[in-house]
Amino acid sequence: MKLTNFVNGQWQQTEQAEFRPVLNPANGDELAKVRMSTAQDVDLAVKAAVIAQKKWAKVPAPKRADYLYEIGRLMKERKEHLAQVLTKEMGKVIEEGRGEVQEGIDMAYYMAGEGRRMFGETTPSELGDKFAMSIRSPIGVVGLITPWNFPVAIATWKSFPAIVGGNTFIWKPATETPMMAYEMAKIFEEVGLPDGVANIVFGAGSEVGTALLEHKDVRVISFTGSTETGRKVAETGGRNLKKVSLEMGGKNAVIVMEDADLDLAVEGILWSAFGTAGQRCTACSRVIVHKDVKEELQRRLLTKMETLTIGDGSDENIKIGPVINRKAIEKIHSYIEIGQQEGATLLVGGEILTGGIYDKGNYYAPTLFTDVQPNMRIAQEEIFGPVVSIIEVASLDEAIEVNNGVIYGLSSSIYTADVNRAFKAQRDLDTGIVYINAGTTGAEIHLPFGGTKGTGNGHRDSGVAALDVFTEWKSVYVDYSGKLQRAQIDNET
Repeated sequence: MKLTNFVNGQWQQTEQAEFRPVLNPANGDELAKVRMSTAQDVDLAVKAAVIAQKKWAKVPAPKRADYLYEIGRLMKERKEHLAQVLTKEMGKVIEEGRGEVQEGIDMAYYMAGEGRRMFGETTPSELGDKFAMSIRSPIGVVGLITPWNFPVAIATWKSFPAIVGGNTFIWKPATETPMMAYEMAKIFEEVGLPDGVANIVFGAGSEVGTALLEHKDVRVISFTGSTETGRKVAETGGRNLKKVSLEMGGKNAVIVMEDADLDLAVEGILWSAFGTAGQRCTACSRVIVHKDVKEELQRRLLTKMETLTIGDGSDENIKIGPVINRKAIEKIHSYIEIGQQEGATLLVGGEILTGGIYDKGNYYAPTLFTDVQPNMRIAQEEIFGPVVSIIEVASLDEAIEVNNGVIYGLSSSIYTADVNRAFKAQRDLDTGIVYINAGTTGAEIHLPFGGTKGTGNGHRDSGVAALDVFTEWKSVYVDYSGKLQRAQIDNET
C-alpha cells in the first residue's frame, strides 16, 4: 500500500514521487510505503486550504461542529480497526491503542459541543448608547506537526479545534506513523468535509515541516515533539510572525511520601513509567521517594516488574511493546551507560532484548536505577524509554525542589495520605499537570494539556484552551448614539 497526500479532497498522484517504508516496530514487517513530499507539495496544499477557508469561515460554528459529530461516530464504529492499525505502526499494546482511539472519539464530541459554546464576552461601555463585546474569529490556514508516539490522539487535539474554529489545516504526521493519518483522511472524506478543509501532506520535518513554517499563508503552527526541534520551530515561526504553539519534552516525577499507600504508588509508577514503553512526554522517569520508605518501595517495584510481559503489542497478554526504532534503542542504551558512569546503581534491566521474537523488533528491558542524584544526566535529560531513576529525599520541601530542578515542566505526581501535603504540592510543583495519588499519565481531553519551562511556550492543547490557539479575539463596539463619542475623552470625570 502506498500512502499519498490528501489535498483538496483528492488523493494525489504519485508519479516520480519518493517513498519510504513504514515498518512494524514489533517485528520489522513492512506495512506500507509513505510519500516523502516536497515544498511544492506543501504549497499546493496551502493554496487549496486558503481558498477553502474563505468559505469555511462563513459556515456557522454549529454546522462546522456537525462534521465533528460525524467524524466521532465513524471513529467509534471503526475503533477496533483503528486501534489495530495504530498498534501495528507504533508498537504500543492494543489496550493502549484502543485508549488512544477513544481519546480521539472523545475529542470529536467535546469540540463539536464547542460549536455552540464558543463564547465571547459582553461588557458595559464607558459611554452611553454604546455596546461592547468580544468574539472569537477564525485565523486562517494552520499547520499541524504531530509526533509518532500518539499518531491519532494528538492530531485530534489540534485538528478538531481548528475545524470548529473555522480554520483549514495542513497536517504533517510523523513519517514513522503515517497510517493513522491515512485512516483519518478516509473518514474526513466519508463525512463530506468540504474539499480543502483537511489536508494531509506526508514527509520529513526538514522538508514538509520547514515548508509549513516558511509559507506566508500558514498563520499558525501547532507542534508536538522534542524540545530541541521545538526551539527551531519557535525560532523560524517567530521570524515569520506566526502564532506558534509548542508541546515538547518532559522529565516527569512521581513523589512518594512516607505516609503513601505504597501498593497504589507502585501501580501508578509502573503504568506511568512503562506504558507505551516509556515513550510518552508524560512518562514517569523519576521516582522521588522519602528515605523512610525507599527500600520498601524498591522491593515492591522490583517484584512487580518481574511480572511485566514484553512483546508484540497486538497480543492481548502483552503489557509492554517495542520502542519505535533502532535509533531509539541506541539512545536509550547510551543513557544506561551514562547512568552507570555517573555512579547510579542499576537494579534491573539496562539491556537490549534479543533472542526469539525480540531479534526482529525493537525491544528494551524495563530498567530501574537507584542511588540517583538529582543532578545526574539520567535525572535531568529526557530518555524517552522504559527507564526510571529513584532519588531519595528527606522531606516534602526537598522533594518539591528536586521535582522542579529540571528544565521541563509537564507532569508531576505525589502519593500521600496528608491533605495538607497534597495541597501544598499542587501549589508548588511547577508543572502544567499535577496528579494527587495517581501516576504522571492519564490526561483527560476536557482540561488543558501542556507544561511550563522547556515543555511549552504558554499555549495548551485540549480543553477549551485549545481554541485560544486556533482563534483570534476580536473586539466589537456598536455605537447607537447617533453622534461621535470619544472613549477616554468624552467620559472624562
